[in-house]
Amino acid sequence: MGGRRRARDTAVGTALWTLDGPRAVRTAVTEVTVVKARSAVEVVTDHAAFTVAGSLLLATGDGWVRAEDSVGRAIAWTHARKLCRERPSFRVEYAFGYFVGATCADGTVGKNYVSLVVNDEAFATRYARNLTEATGLAARPQAVMRPSGYLGRDIPGFRVRVVSSYLADALRQYAGGDAHHMRQAFPRVVLRNREVFDGFLDGYADGDGCRAKHWAGRTLVSANVPFLTALAEIIGARFTPARRGPASHLTVVDRWADRGTFRPEYHDADPVESSWVTVRSVRPRVAPGKPFTLYGYRLQPYPTFLVNGHLARAME
Repeated sequence: MGGRRRARDTAVGTALWTLDGPRAVRTAVTEVTVVKARSAVEVVTDHAAFTVAGSLLLATGDGWVRAEDSVGRAIAWTHARKLCRERPSFRVEYAFGYFVGATCADGTVGKNYVSLVVNDEAFATRYARNLTEATGLAARPQAVMRPSGYLGRDIPGFRVRVVSSYLADALRQYAGGDAHHMRQAFPRVVLRNREVFDGFLDGYADGDGCRAKHWAGRTLVSANVPFLTALAEIIGARFTPARRGPASHLTVVDRWADRGTFRPEYHDADPVESSWVTVRSVRPRVAPGKPFTLYGYRLQPYPTFLVNGHLARAME
């Protein structure tokens, strides 16, 4: 799929992007209509302005509305610049849980990348292996120098970095919209089954945990109290936030599952790619000389298309 396409260059057989609920999908043009008109409307939203026929239908939460009547309405929209990105298929199994858990503990989620920088090469290798198994994206540890606040100098470490805005968007959504370690919510996507959740516990413990020496279990560490509170409820553990110091500790015994508190939940692992934007104004436009050329399309299997990322369909 190419990038932006002009209406006049769209022909029968052209593949276009559209939205199917929260997902960006492809559809194909089966018929093109062309009409001349003396008037049109310019629709101005939070993200763009575009000129269309006043009768063009725009998607709202309450159904379809004519473009000329859309002022003040929230209409469906997606980032047009993200439409052509690679969309890896996630395998929601143990490796997926491990990757999410380790990222929550020690990873960084950027605008279009995910990375992990640690001292332990074995941990970095496990992270890369599980990331690739879960997403199909190539990942490997690289030797780097990283700053140490404790020592006040750079020390050797290992970095795993994957560039994928789709994966970064997914991780942010798992964490409630903000993947910062102090603000992230517990990622309930890992509750699909015990295999995925066990992977999450292993990944998180490898990043921010340690195995006990004198009893069968692990201790997880975080300054994010709501995160640990949610996790404690899932495993049926008692949790008391630290009264002194920033970090709290949660004990996870190896036999935690015997408590019977784990309840599977299904949450889609693919990120939501659609959102809502408000139509700020609708301005009538009159052709001063040559009339406007307006294009309409019939499409299959989805009858809709995107105009500057806004979901639309022609009047029947």
